[in-house]
Amino acid sequence: MTTATTIAPPIQPSRWKLLAGYLRRNKSLAIGLGIIFFLVLFTLHGFFAVDEARAYPLKAKPKQPPGILDFSSPEWPGKLPMGSDFFGRDMHAAMVKGMWQTALIGVIAGALGTFIGVVLGFTSAYFGGLFDTIVKGICQILTPIPVFMIQIIIAASLDKRDVTIFTMAGIVVMLAWMGPTLVIRSQVLSMKERQFVSVAKLSGVGNGGVIFGEILPNLLPFIAAAFVSQVFNGVFSSFYLAIVGLGPLREPLLGNIIWAAQSQGAFFNGWWWWPIWPASAMVLILSALALINMGLDELANPRIRRTE
Repeated sequence: MTTATTIAPPIQPSRWKLLAGYLRRNKSLAIGLGIIFFLVLFTLHGFFAVDEARAYPLKAKPKQPPGILDFSSPEWPGKLPMGSDFFGRDMHAAMVKGMWQTALIGVIAGALGTFIGVVLGFTSAYFGGLFDTIVKGICQILTPIPVFMIQIIIAASLDKRDVTIFTMAGIVVMLAWMGPTLVIRSQVLSMKERQFVSVAKLSGVGNGGVIFGEILPNLLPFIAAAFVSQVFNGVFSSFYLAIVGLGPLREPLLGNIIWAAQSQGAFFNGWWWWPIWPASAMVLILSALALINMGLDELANPRIRRTE
């Protein structure tokens, strides 16, 4: 007499385990997210540990070098771990406030540029016709024009008293929609001819159902990659506009700090810490966004996607 043996179903790994396994394979995405996590922790810690007012002039003893263990100065211990600049700004407070301001410009410009690009790309590619011709023509005309030149002209024409963080984000987003528009348009033109879209239409699904239920979910990796790319461009644009003196000069944007250090000859006077901190922060931010974009490109492109 034989007894039947039951085979237990395989245990499915949890989502967190799958995510951890994918990040081990996709090292670019893992390193980029790790750098962003470190910068976010630095900023969040600064919100609680640093007085935000010290990011502005005349709030600390000027031209003090970093040295958290130096107890000889009345500013110590621990009040100026990153030193102070020529204008009496606490560099620790300036870095905390300047990093989130610079990041805010990039996120606003990236989000608005990606949203406009997704809407224009979807509608022009899916419905076609005259609207598609106009959108495609505008993008083809404006894309070869150097974005930096247009942003410089617009920023230089504004009154310095009117330039704010949101003004800079508006300047950046004026041309930030063209890249996502062309990317999403090309992807929608390809996907709307796929078999699953034809089956959905034959099943009586309307245009809204096809767009939001069939095409959009398949484009999420491309939209995420476009968003990260536009945040990168927004951060970089705000940086070089500020570094040539076209930003809100009172705010401690990373580019503004470097511009002020350059105008005061920081390196020649031995104040090396003044430009080093914002330059290092910009390298970390841009490197993290570039690595995340590379990781998302691998996720979106099945030809280079790695498997177990």
